[in-house]
Amino acid sequence: MQAIASILWRRLGKPGHDVCRLDRHGDNWQIDGGAAFCHTDGRLAQLHYRVRCDRAWHTQWGTVRGWLGSEAIDLSIVRDARGGWKLNDAPVAELGHCVDLDLGFTPATNLLQLRRLHLAPGEAADAPAAWLDLESAGLSELQQRYERRGETAYWYAAPRFDYAAILDVTGEGFVRSYPTLWEAED
Repeated sequence: MQAIASILWRRLGKPGHDVCRLDRHGDNWQIDGGAAFCHTDGRLAQLHYRVRCDRAWHTQWGTVRGWLGSEAIDLSIVRDARGGWKLNDAPVAELGHCVDLDLGFTPATNLLQLRRLHLAPGEAADAPAAWLDLESAGLSELQQRYERRGETAYWYAAPRFDYAAILDVTGEGFVRSYPTLWEAED
């Protein structure tokens, strides 16, 4: 294992922090992190997450463990060789076209799409993702679009949440500034 980069974020609008590290495992990539925050409904959360990708940044699997309020969280997410998704060994239909896993509670997983898309300035791409919703502990599709506007600037849109903003990213691909949601601590 080779550590590539790490980052610490502060949540905006509600109390919370998240820390994540990007590692190289032979030909694979992995992010490992931990988040402690006040969820949108007021419950406190403490979650550890890990997502593994192949060398082309296609998600292979992810885990999320910890707690949200009084509920234990123990989720295993797998994308099989045919592109099908499973959540705790149960198949999830209609996500076969999604390559990326988006953990909705952390800015860490935006790195996966940014690395995989490898957009040149002026280029744009849709990046539908298998999105983990903590409320339902389920996976569903999240339509996303990225457009590279400069060396570290990406226009990002997630219509499901009526969210669009310019994301500022680090050279490694971590989001440094996620307006109204997260900001890196220096």
